[in-house]
Amino acid sequence: MASPSVLTPQSEDFPKWYQDIVAKAEMADNGPVRGTMVIRPYGYAIWERIQASIDERIKRTGAQNAYFPLFIPESYLSKESEHIEGFSPELAVVTHAGGEELAEPIVVRPTSETVIGEFMAKWIQSYRDLPLLLNQWANVVRWELRPRLFLRSSEFLWQEGHTAHASAEDASAYAMRIHLQVYNDFLEKVLAVPTFLGIKPPSERFAGATNTMTCEGMMRDGKALQMATSHELGQNFARAFDIYYQSEEGQAELCFTTSWGASTRLVGGLIMAHGDDNGLVLPPAVAPWVVVVIAVREDEEVLAACQQLNEVLSSQGLRTQIDDGRRGSFGRRVTDWEMKGVPLRIEVGPRDLAQGLVTVVRRDTGEKFPVALTEVVDLVESLVGQIQDDMYAAATAFRDERTKDVNSLDEAILTAQSGFARLAWDLVGENGEARLKAEAMTVRCLQRADGAIPDNELEEGLVAIIAKSY
Repeated sequence: MASPSVLTPQSEDFPKWYQDIVAKAEMADNGPVRGTMVIRPYGYAIWERIQASIDERIKRTGAQNAYFPLFIPESYLSKESEHIEGFSPELAVVTHAGGEELAEPIVVRPTSETVIGEFMAKWIQSYRDLPLLLNQWANVVRWELRPRLFLRSSEFLWQEGHTAHASAEDASAYAMRIHLQVYNDFLEKVLAVPTFLGIKPPSERFAGATNTMTCEGMMRDGKALQMATSHELGQNFARAFDIYYQSEEGQAELCFTTSWGASTRLVGGLIMAHGDDNGLVLPPAVAPWVVVVIAVREDEEVLAACQQLNEVLSSQGLRTQIDDGRRGSFGRRVTDWEMKGVPLRIEVGPRDLAQGLVTVVRRDTGEKFPVALTEVVDLVESLVGQIQDDMYAAATAFRDERTKDVNSLDEAILTAQSGFARLAWDLVGENGEARLKAEAMTVRCLQRADGAIPDNELEEGLVAIIAKSY
């Protein structure tokens, strides 16, 4: 298990604190090629739960999973000039294979709009084939100059959805459905992370998109993290890849397409949205283990009680783990489990056991409850939902405390040193965006005054959310 070494405090050096957690909670290691990562079993177990939760929601919207090649002919990307221009600095290109120079270079996929567009054109014939709703779980490569595990790596895991529709209205409605019913629902109910929902200004849109919607979460240092995005692509990719359908009137019509995605960056966001100076703090919905039953010391009666508790909790559908005391002192083991962020631990010692008691400890608040053995299962079951709700409430309160309405760009720049600033969009403008960029800040998204997602950046009365970001 992880070393009990103390973490660098968040207040002292937040990036170092993050790196410490990733290493000491046994989440990931740097890969042998710069910018790549090895996801360790505990980190991957968290990703598996993220993946399963998102996948279930995606399928509810009617999308089906498929798989497309890792290698994409360079000519495919060239068909959509804005797209290739947007990704050009990040592309990894294969020029030799099998000992020979390739006739056409091959791009290692940075995203799959182009290759999927090629096959959409092949599969779509008439209006009866629409909408075509596809999703794939895959890895992508975007050559990263400043890598950081989970947050920015040259290779990462993600899901990318791609759809084709008969009308702009249908495409827009579906992209919004994904954004609200998949991403926002998942972030709130599983990761317990509140976000600001809005659209990206034109300067921050996905390459080739006509509109990009985003979920922007606040991390514990007051910076923003883009958690998931949904893109309306208009007819840009349909035109480039000849994605036509025959209408009911027998006319050839161009499709409207969308794409949307979320990645292993969500693991980094989970760490930074909830973690503290003792390590990870995991919401029960995403924790690999919801409960760890800890033997205070190796003792026959204690171990028997731990085993019985574990069996009963498991039978109630809770993900549990036993710590039988073989991995060092009790204090060290408690430190290790705190580092891993397990939501609840049940400490079983001979003295308490003699009185028919155990101690239940919440990771998120540190509260301890001496509980009768006969009541512990009911208490744990009630605490699981309470912890999930309390963590979301705490993250929301933290975000709201660090978000301020301001009346000028100067005020926005001052506020965004350690939080989010809300400024009228018409007070920003192109010059304002350039000034923000010089201060290492950006407009993270645009919202209506009531927090709703606008149709476009030209609506009147929009508010810009301004922050530093990862």
